[in-house]
Amino acid sequence: MFRQGIVLALGLLLAGCSSMGPQPAAPAYPETRRVDQVDEYFGVEVPDPYRWMEALDTPDLDAWIAAQNAHSAAFLQSLPGFERTRARLDELWRTERLTTPRVHGGKYFFEYNDGTATLSRLMVAAGADAEWQVVLDPATLSEDGTTLLARWSVNREATHMAWAATVGGSDWTIWRVRDLATGEDLPEVLEGTKFTGAAWRHDGSGFYYARYPKNDAGEWDDQQQAEIWFHAIGTPQSEDTHVFAVTDHPTRSPFAIMSSDGRHLVLSIYENSRTNGIYLLPLEEEDAEVVRLVDSWDGRASYLGTIGDTVYLATNIGAPRGRVVAVDLNDLAHWHDVVPESALPMEGVSLVGDQLIVHYLEDAKSRVDLFALDGSNRRTLGLPGIGRVAGFVGSPMSTETFFSFQSFTNPGSVLRFQVEDAAVMPFYQKSTALETDTLVTRQVFYPSKDGTRVPMFIVHREGVELDGMNPTMLYGYGGFSVSMLPGWDLRLLGWLDMGGVLAIANLRGGGEYGADWHAAGTRERKQNVFDDFIAAAEWLIAERWTSPEKLAVYGRSNGGLLVGAVMLQRPDLFIAAGPAVGVLDMLRYHTPSANARAWMGDYGLSEIESDFRAQLEYSPVHNVRPGTCFPATIIHTGKFDDRVVPWHSYKFAAALQHAQGCDRPILLRTETRAGHASGGAKPRHLLIDEFAELYAFFAWAMGVGRPSEQ
Repeated sequence: MFRQGIVLALGLLLAGCSSMGPQPAAPAYPETRRVDQVDEYFGVEVPDPYRWMEALDTPDLDAWIAAQNAHSAAFLQSLPGFERTRARLDELWRTERLTTPRVHGGKYFFEYNDGTATLSRLMVAAGADAEWQVVLDPATLSEDGTTLLARWSVNREATHMAWAATVGGSDWTIWRVRDLATGEDLPEVLEGTKFTGAAWRHDGSGFYYARYPKNDAGEWDDQQQAEIWFHAIGTPQSEDTHVFAVTDHPTRSPFAIMSSDGRHLVLSIYENSRTNGIYLLPLEEEDAEVVRLVDSWDGRASYLGTIGDTVYLATNIGAPRGRVVAVDLNDLAHWHDVVPESALPMEGVSLVGDQLIVHYLEDAKSRVDLFALDGSNRRTLGLPGIGRVAGFVGSPMSTETFFSFQSFTNPGSVLRFQVEDAAVMPFYQKSTALETDTLVTRQVFYPSKDGTRVPMFIVHREGVELDGMNPTMLYGYGGFSVSMLPGWDLRLLGWLDMGGVLAIANLRGGGEYGADWHAAGTRERKQNVFDDFIAAAEWLIAERWTSPEKLAVYGRSNGGLLVGAVMLQRPDLFIAAGPAVGVLDMLRYHTPSANARAWMGDYGLSEIESDFRAQLEYSPVHNVRPGTCFPATIIHTGKFDDRVVPWHSYKFAAALQHAQGCDRPILLRTETRAGHASGGAKPRHLLIDEFAELYAFFAWAMGVGRPSEQ
């Protein structure tokens, strides 16, 4: 069809297929208990018949999960082409992975996987042409590959590295310190952490980190606010020094960064995805007061670096599309624009050497401009094509940095940037088993329900006909200012290998057009995100890329919420749906932890009446209407997901199974060895299992299958 020899096509109909494909025998759903739980919000009574599922790790729930997994496994493994799909994904996942190197002590540190290993290894090279050496291999941390390297931080002289492991997909991390000369870990073990980095002192004596307090039972408690501690290397955690805690606000947590000159501990105070603060703690003065550099709580700011008494920040405060400002430490009230706001939103900014490197977005595509420290001498950095960039980690003392470029057809070029002459040199080109020569990327724009112009990428192989018959997967996210840029993601691109069409919509709630675009998809405006996604599906159908019988919708986490909402609001548009690790009970999403409560900037809180009434209109768990014919649905979650707790998925699956008005299956797949994350934070074999199930299920629902090799 598109290649000779191996035919990579889902597009050939299996003989005798109905619109739902050959029907495996679907046993009756496992019995699910319902309870008479009713909550009242502002005079509105809201039933919650599956409240019992919120008590995780009970025998009743474990038995129910096992029954659901057995039911789903029997169904999925009987699908035509399942084993061939899994075998092909195993080949595709042999794509190389290499993170953008970070420079410490003149050495390059990065993670690498040749495409065959379960997990990526942390490597070091003494120079651009030097041999790579292994610093840490996560495969040695557990037999089943579920203990992962979550974070790592090397000190300035590259003598020691703090590294954090996570087990079974949990967000909880355990930190250790490795002597890089010997490769041995020091005795100390640091617990009680999530999401924190390690901010090394410039003298290498130790690092600052965020950890949670313990509760009355002696357990680390993420219902409370994190606090900043200092750990001196070679000492037990019990001797760590308390440094800072937020005492004037109940939902703000600090995270530590070392200033580029070592004079200050930079405290990024996180409240939600739309606002934060930046405080400075002087380290050269004993008992010094914290300097509240950014404390307005009307936007976001990030620390770039310090030169003399001037601090450089990137911020959207007073500039929804972003600007770079300089602040004199002797005159904090006056911010000087260095790179003013422009028509293009800033996706990221780095200060490297004497260069400000600004990553702009042009209609959801990367552009990089260079500026002198006073904002002059603007130049555009040449990129290999239309795609996305990442990296440029450095400081005012750096002479070089690295960045990556990737696209839907390029698995990733890693490039070295030399500050002195702005020269760009190749460092590494990743290889892939996916045939990319015949891939085509188009960007289109379509009107949403209210007329808003929304971009969308469509990726397909050459020769696709607009006859409404193309098996199509529509993907989106639409939240937390996350931009969906053209990048390499085999979780999605594997669909193309089998002849499918991939569409990625750049919805409101993301960061593609700055803070205003993000805000337009939050709280009482969250419905705009769903309207944008529904409009994308309608456009694909109207333009005859596909039809409702050939269109599946997929998303993860906040994208799982997106899929859950649109499949209920417009079940007629989709033949299949895949809400993965989704936020699906909007009235109670904030109850498990303080981390979840911090999502209120996007979702609001059901404790606030205006937020509650908006949430109730779209919350997937609360909008399942009995007797509706919902799309065939596969719901993936992880038993150890402590970011979006799995009872969201449990409740939604139970509600759909109870209410389904036709014979389209509703499947729940709970991975009992993993948590929320995917990509590099999930073992290769578990990723392959998950996406083989997803693709085979979607293909079956569309009535198409993968032919054998010819």
